[in-house]
Amino acid sequence: MSPNLPDVVLWSIPAFVLLTVIEIVSYRLHPDEDSAGYETKDAATSIGMGLGSLGFDLLWKVPIVAIYTAVYELTPLRVPVLWWTIPLMLLAQDFFYYWSHRGHHVIRILWACHVVHHSSRKFNLSTALRQPWTSLSVWPFYLPLIACGVHPAALAFCSSVNLVYQFWIHTERIGKLPRPFEFLFNTPSHHRVHHASQGGYLDRNFGGILIVWDRLFGSFVPETTPCVFGLTKNIETYNPLRVATHEYASIARDLRAAESWRERAGRLFRGPGWSPAPPAAAEPSDTTRKDGVPEGAA
Repeated sequence: MSPNLPDVVLWSIPAFVLLTVIEIVSYRLHPDEDSAGYETKDAATSIGMGLGSLGFDLLWKVPIVAIYTAVYELTPLRVPVLWWTIPLMLLAQDFFYYWSHRGHHVIRILWACHVVHHSSRKFNLSTALRQPWTSLSVWPFYLPLIACGVHPAALAFCSSVNLVYQFWIHTERIGKLPRPFEFLFNTPSHHRVHHASQGGYLDRNFGGILIVWDRLFGSFVPETTPCVFGLTKNIETYNPLRVATHEYASIARDLRAAESWRERAGRLFRGPGWSPAPPAAAEPSDTTRKDGVPEGAA
């Protein structure tokens, strides 16, 4: 029987709207020249991406729920949904979220999905709504939880809690919090680093609710210098369809231009910035002088 758990995202929508309005008003009342702030077209694109993701997530949910249900029915294990097991499931889901998030940064075909969330050069609460339309790539990372007996509905609840938690950390209006909180939890300071595009900050701070996973697995970097938000190669569009698909189009172009199957595999499964090494320069033959002229030539 499916556990009766609340729809956390649905109940949180009024809070999302209220907090976003408060943040916008705060920028109007107290402008900050050092902050990315808000820009109307950018915020509208983020909201449009968020609304679109709701529809596409319903579409992807059909095959994902079917797979999860099949695995759940096959495993003999069962994790009961009780007051003390829910925090443990949240902890486990956050652990697998870390690896899913990290994977979506270092494998290009997965990055094509996640790049949507990083495509804004602004960093505010509306950025949290800029979600991909191709989230079908996420589900394999959570199969171990289902195989261990976590009910698909319980996993969906934990994922929703994780998503709702991450809304408030998309802001520049909150500085660093008390050290114990900063040590354990993901915060606006940690997440600003994650969204930054300068070299020392790239591919860091993947945690969802907890930042301790980054500390344990070597991907943590503290915020020390102001962050520059966006991509290393920004896209010049506010068209939601192009925002959702631009990296897939780029991959397709690279695959068409690839000269070998090895290169095609690299374009798909290596990092987003990967390209094949240029061919090594040919060694000069014995009959060629150092000036490049063949021996015996006039």
